[in-house]
Amino acid sequence: MEEAAAGVRARVQQSFARQGLMEHLGARISYIGVGEVCIELPSRPEVTQQHGYFHAGATSSIADSAGGYAAFTLFDEGTTVLTVEFKINLLAPAEGERLEAVGTVIKPGRTLTICKLEVFAVAGARRTLVAVGQQTLIQVEARPER
Repeated sequence: MEEAAAGVRARVQQSFARQGLMEHLGARISYIGVGEVCIELPSRPEVTQQHGYFHAGATSSIADSAGGYAAFTLFDEGTTVLTVEFKINLLAPAEGERLEAVGTVIKPGRTLTICKLEVFAVAGARRTLVAVGQQTLIQVEARPER
């Protein structure tokens, strides 16, 4: 994929920095491309469930944000992104050093954009697909920041 322009990357990073949940989880953006964003989440006890795997809520949260920001890379300045809906399938227990969520635009639109979501568990050199999904996002006018 092609890396997004510097202005787009800055806009995405500024928006991501305002997401309290991503900060709370300890997630960070590792790549911003044109129509593609990767978010990483390091393993720590606070993001696991009772068996020690990454919690499905953490998995789906970073997938949702990766897709949202992938769409946002294609949106006009002065607009923002909101999730309309998403569906995620958990394929395997998510365990490893970190999760990598990749959101990829598969159908851009003036109003609605569709993204593919993939989440990988990374343990050493092993990268295992643990979740897949699809998401619909809407482009809306940006509101003044609170």
